[in-house]
Amino acid sequence: MSDVIYVTVEGLQKLKEELDQLRNVERPSLSRQIADARDKGDLSENAEYAAAKEAQGMLEMKINKMEDIVARARIIDETKIDTLTVRILNRVKIKNKVNNTVMEYQLVPESEANFKLGKIAVSSPIAQGLMGKKVGDIVPITVPSGVIPFEIVSISL
Repeated sequence: MSDVIYVTVEGLQKLKEELDQLRNVERPSLSRQIADARDKGDLSENAEYAAAKEAQGMLEMKINKMEDIVARARIIDETKIDTLTVRILNRVKIKNKVNNTVMEYQLVPESEANFKLGKIAVSSPIAQGLMGKKVGDIVPITVPSGVIPFEIVSISL
């Protein structure tokens, strides 16, 4: 996997903190659990040992994945983002032309998406439909319930 992953400064910091937590807190904790389980005798019938080894394998996979993401991460230069067309990190206010509801979303990298905070991943169907469009454009976007036309009301940072 050599694809670049774009992140914000805050997003990269959060990834690094999570990786640090996995390496320096969870990994040693699991090692202690394995040692404690090993001290209890016969490993062939020790479910506690087997569970700890399984958890260790899952943790190592997660650490490897996080290390890969951090290695491929590139910080997005927010100073070079304009608001003429919809781009990553823009806040976009859209109006549903069917029921006239207005929504506002910020288009963010996948790792920073949080729908409750109004942050949607650039890979989502709504974001993909909006990318490159301008204020006033009416964009048909395919959602699970069908195709809905949205009007771009504003683009901001």
